[in-house]
Amino acid sequence: MKIQEIELRIIELPLVRPFRTSFGTQTSRQVLMVKVVNENGTAGWAECVAMSSPLYSPEYTYACIDLIKRFLIPALKKAGEFKAEDVATILKPYLGGQMAKASLETAILDAQLKDEKVSLASYLGATKSRVECGVSVGIANNLDALAEEVKIYVDEGYRRIKLKIEPGWDIQAVKLIRDIYPEIPLQVDANQAYSRSDGKHLAQLDQFNLLLIEQPLDEHDILGHALLAKEVKTPICLDESIISLQSAQDALALNATTVINIKPGRVGGYFESVKIHDLCVASKIPVWCGGMLETGIGRAANLALAALPGFTLPGDTSASSRYFKQDITTPFVMDDGYITVPNKPGIGVEPDMDFLESITTSKEVIK
Repeated sequence: MKIQEIELRIIELPLVRPFRTSFGTQTSRQVLMVKVVNENGTAGWAECVAMSSPLYSPEYTYACIDLIKRFLIPALKKAGEFKAEDVATILKPYLGGQMAKASLETAILDAQLKDEKVSLASYLGATKSRVECGVSVGIANNLDALAEEVKIYVDEGYRRIKLKIEPGWDIQAVKLIRDIYPEIPLQVDANQAYSRSDGKHLAQLDQFNLLLIEQPLDEHDILGHALLAKEVKTPICLDESIISLQSAQDALALNATTVINIKPGRVGGYFESVKIHDLCVASKIPVWCGGMLETGIGRAANLALAALPGFTLPGDTSASSRYFKQDITTPFVMDDGYITVPNKPGIGVEPDMDFLESITTSKEVIK
């Protein structure tokens, strides 16, 4: 394919409730939407999952825009005619920028698959038509508020609860929810909030029969996670540390993790995600698909990935209503704890352009 034009659009989408983690509180989601139009006039869509500030990762919205405009688009233009499968190789000389690269690759892939009349799920090798839903619960103002929020999600039918934790909001919060729901699949996510010296403290979580503890230490501290894994019985899951196939290989070689959270934006796209999935299947390591408060555009693509056979744990692919009063696509609705995987060509959904325009704060078209 050849690129005819690329549109970079920033939208601001309010959240239905504040979402607090160990690194901050979000009340709305600033999203960079990427639209690629090919020589056939077919438009492919994707979203860049970078946050507005470099808190979760070094990437942030305006840095991604600069990288895309200054380096990535010129590289793709220079390449001339190519396929989505070539994008990672074309952009490889530019270090980092996985989230920016993933957004371009995904939009290009969406357009390509639309022309080929193939769904992303089918293209990636999905084996499921629906995906089991988990939900991520932010740090609450108090324990009563936490219990009230978790009850809402349990009553709605979510099949796994993930609690965000940080020092001072961990043991008591987890104990409360486990006491109320002794059988529900439960896990915690620290978002790098702890240090190597916290092993004994984190070992107190072992009593609650958790599925896993996600990213307790700094993303660069693979060795620290390997050491922590010897102190705690709860399985260690890596998120922020997994930015590529190689980082996953390194983590497994060091026994730093026994579960991996695959986020396509964080690893550079869906092709790299499938490679990590295949590595984990071969290594008998369970994987799940994490979320970045995606709109329906990102959620649709993640559902396609989560339908691959190695995704054996419920992910963060929640219903649209978990985060947004109104999504930018037809809302994804959970039924009996599952969401249906889109089966139309490409990612399988299109944005509601009228609503998208109403929440757009800036837009630029690059020919």
